[in-house]
Amino acid sequence: MRLEAAARMDLFRKLWKARKLIVVVFIPLSLLPLPLIHPTSEACCAYVLMVTAVYWVSEAVPLGAAALVPAFLYPLFGVLKSSEVAAEYCKDTTLLLMGVICLAASIEKWNLHKRIALRMVMIAGAKPGMLVLGFMCCTVFLSMWLSNTSTTAMVMPIAEAVLQQLICTGLADSHNDSETAEATEDDSVTDKENLDKNQLEMLYRNDSDDCTKQELSTLSEVRSGEANGLGLKQFIRHTNGHLPQVAIEFPNVKRVKARRDSQYPTKRDHMICKCLSLSITYAATIGGLITITGTSTNLIFAEQFNTRYPDAKVINFGTWFIFSFPIAIIMLVLTWLWLHFLFLGCNFRETCSLSKKRKTRREMLSEKRIHEEYAKLGPISYPEVVTGVFFILMTVLWFTREPGFVPGWTSLFEKKGYRTDATVSVLLGFLLFLIPARRPFSSSSSNFRKTDDQSDDDPLAPMINWKDFQRLMPWEIVILVGGGYALAAGCKVSGLSVWIGRQLEPMSGLPPWAVTLLACLLVSAVTEFASNPATLTVFLPILSALSETLYINPLHTLIPSTMCVSFGVMLPVGNPPNAIVFSYGHVKISDMVKAGFGVNLIGVAVVMLAITTWGVPLFNLNEFPAWAVARNVTGSL
Repeated sequence: MRLEAAARMDLFRKLWKARKLIVVVFIPLSLLPLPLIHPTSEACCAYVLMVTAVYWVSEAVPLGAAALVPAFLYPLFGVLKSSEVAAEYCKDTTLLLMGVICLAASIEKWNLHKRIALRMVMIAGAKPGMLVLGFMCCTVFLSMWLSNTSTTAMVMPIAEAVLQQLICTGLADSHNDSETAEATEDDSVTDKENLDKNQLEMLYRNDSDDCTKQELSTLSEVRSGEANGLGLKQFIRHTNGHLPQVAIEFPNVKRVKARRDSQYPTKRDHMICKCLSLSITYAATIGGLITITGTSTNLIFAEQFNTRYPDAKVINFGTWFIFSFPIAIIMLVLTWLWLHFLFLGCNFRETCSLSKKRKTRREMLSEKRIHEEYAKLGPISYPEVVTGVFFILMTVLWFTREPGFVPGWTSLFEKKGYRTDATVSVLLGFLLFLIPARRPFSSSSSNFRKTDDQSDDDPLAPMINWKDFQRLMPWEIVILVGGGYALAAGCKVSGLSVWIGRQLEPMSGLPPWAVTLLACLLVSAVTEFASNPATLTVFLPILSALSETLYINPLHTLIPSTMCVSFGVMLPVGNPPNAIVFSYGHVKISDMVKAGFGVNLIGVAVVMLAITTWGVPLFNLNEFPAWAVARNVTGSL
């Protein structure tokens, strides 16, 4: 019996190891009767859609590889020609993304992101409540332009350095959280204090002995990890933002376990660590909502919407920003209040006071640490100035292209409709490859900070080179987005979207806000376990067909669903920023579930508030638009 049980367990283990291969082979074979029994275009398209969706959700193959399934199945089943499918994999948003990546590469290369983050934290101060708010504000701002993953990986080391200072000074203060900067330390050292110091020394035995001298590391400074696992280096598989699956250096695994098992100076210190860590991942998600390029799901929505409704000239950088910026501000404040209540309590006077008389010794030292790190950056350099100017210029040109209430700069051209946000993005990104990183007509290098791949021999070296661009360009996301466009095109040509819409006609009795609420709750639940881009790519065609069938403005359901798909914040696997923050060891899964559930409810509530208030006049949501009527009539024919 024991041998049989052991054999069964061994068989189960082998099957579990081969589970992805089983899914890859079993799913297409099990669904194959659908196109064989019903050899129609709708059935063939549904087969391709289901196979691709299962591959995406199960991650049996990489997301980018799964996105290539329509490229060979559509021609094989006669849904689309190979040339027609290939055209779907490169759209206007691909060029938009390439230009944004050029700017992001320059921001990261010249450490402008670190200067912005440290300066905003210096303004906020070291009081726990204000410190959390300061980190959230700078994370939101950076995440508007960089990917959520990259922003979290950039900001989290800065926050970790502040938390380490908090722990160090907490032990030195002998667990006295209320001692002010003028108070002196007690001369007697207890055995428990020695034990805590020994634990801290073991916890950071691979770091410098002086906590205040630990260097901050950014995403661009990550080096290869140690082979024995002490410097573990992993790859993020999900991609929630528009940057690639870049290597992220996670903290030492043994160190994380030791930290979880060790005792923080006080329970309050542990709560501060939890609050600050979680606030960064939530702020990165909130910041990604603000701009159309903030996260890949926004880009997927914009391109699929403009492809399905080419006559709808309503979605651009300006209109999206006007709609989403108030959402982000409200979510930022409510999320901060929720985290403060959950981990720091309701004494806002103690945790948010800006008075120097109320600052403890630890808070004074934490502020000193932040100022020291900012001083290490030195004076602002010429490349940082150029990057900042390009950053502002790109934003202004995006806003003023077609603002809506006044004629934009595109009205100066005779031919209309030729220039998009991608035109501005690619133009400025191209110029970054030409502009020298040194100040012109100056032989002094005092205002030039040399990087790893920069040499003094080339005075005309550009702001970024192709390696900088290539390192950040998310080719997998480009293919993933293209796969979504291909699926949408197949659903349109085959008539599958019309068939789905007819099956959803029983929902016609529901009011628009109820349909939108159900869609938001559904996508926010699914995205906790599946990647955000894959979830949205599957749901967008279905929700579009549903809106057309119920004669609801498609924007009424598509925009809230696009935003809610980013709210996968309850589990470490929900998105890469969650995984990065969880790896630092300050929070447990129970903490993430408890805090993330509240953030999820806040997000859905605020999005529903927006779509039923200021979203109505902005997108004219009370009427079924003419561009949707034309699409509906064409699809019916």
